[in-house]
Amino acid sequence: MENDATPPAAAPVVAQAEPFEVAVKAGRTYWWCSCGLSTKQPFCDGTHKGTGLSPQAWKAEEDGTVWFCGCKQTGAGPMCDGSHERL
Repeated sequence: MENDATPPAAAPVVAQAEPFEVAVKAGRTYWWCSCGLSTKQPFCDGTHKGTGLSPQAWKAEEDGTVWFCGCKQTGAGPMCDGSHERL
């Protein structure tokens, strides 16, 4: 009998212990790296493959500045919720 259970996702890696400040454009979708392994932080570059983690899409509603989570511990992903202050 085969085991079809999905292995548990890897724990995300802290990319940096502070948020990434990013100027965003209205209507554009941004793919936030949730694994912490991307070389294009805070955005996904596909490095998550095999980790069990996936990037998270976020669409800007207006032009402006936002703070994407850098520690990957946020409960409000992809935006910073201050979780880095507890690292």
